Amino acid sequence: MFQYLITLEPLGFLYGSAGRFLSPDNLVGRAGVTFPPSAATVSGLFAAHYGVEAMTADKNWMFAGPFWSLMENPQDFYVPTPMNCLVKAGKIEHILHCNNKTWEPAISGKFDQRGWLPISWWLEINSGQKVEPDPWEFAPHLHPRLELDQRRVQANETQGSLFLENAVMLKPGVCLAYLSSHPLPAGWYRFGGEGHLVDGQCHDLHASTLELLQKPAGKNFATITPGLWGSNRLSTRWPMQEGDQPIWPDPVVLTERPQPYRYRLGGTGTGRRLSRGRYAVPAGTVYVLQKSLDPWHTWPETWFPKEGYSLKRWGCGLSLPLPNLN
Repeated sequence: MFQYLITLEPLGFLYGSAGRFLSPDNLVGRAGVTFPPSAATVSGLFAAHYGVEAMTADKNWMFAGPFWSLMENPQDFYVPTPMNCLVKAGKIEHILHCNNKTWEPAISGKFDQRGWLPISWWLEINSGQKVEPDPWEFAPHLHPRLELDQRRVQANETQGSLFLENAVMLKPGVCLAYLSSHPLPAGWYRFGGEGHLVDGQCHDLHASTLELLQKPAGKNFATITPGLWGSNRLSTRWPMQEGDQPIWPDPVVLTERPQPYRYRLGGTGTGRRLSRGRYAVPAGTVYVLQKSLDPWHTWPETWFPKEGYSLKRWGCGLSLPLPNLN
């Protein structure tokens, strides 16, 4: 079970993603960028400190995220707004309810991206509440592609001489936040694939947050992290059992387009391994079930795909209860 809140304050640019090469035939922007880094990335900080052997021997490691918080009040971290909340002008304008498998009221028009809510507001979500946008900005940079062994521009015209790095800058006073089952000593760490420096701090989870995480998911709940369900060969929108039957009978789901999900399994040099590519239902997905569920941390590991570790270890589909939506 989660006991700690890990906050990561960037020391400069936090994350840079080397994008696809720019050429007259392939001009792209942030199409391949994923931010914030997943909980699997945070586990790399723990592996660097405790050692891979220690994390392999202990089966109780667990992480979840990404979230973010204000440095002045890290315990009240922000989580994705449930998808049944329609946001306009930075406020929740409508809250959809499920009536006979139909989401009502039927509302037309365009709405803003859902944004983020403080965890302290979760059980009191109402129309008119303020929703925060993403507290970071992308800062793309064009760089000349260098020779492998020299610091000069490559002359190979067929490969292209420019590549795109998408650095990300958090707003002042903002840090990323993740849940963890184990503590992490305070200090500076290299974070993510580009190894940018962050100042890591560890906090005991507030009692109110622990109480919320231990509440039964019930019949109506929303995920606050990406949900990975199905098997190693097929991604689904909910847990499946043998025979491709849903474990949750006749679920009603409010979700968006699935997002690609992949993480590095470890190793060094040419031995680095990438996990199997999957699709995850995005954080904020809302489920309405016929039967109540227990708290997320008690859900069987058989509900989650497994590749080396059960994906429950990365906080897959961490869910919190919602008020009655029927």
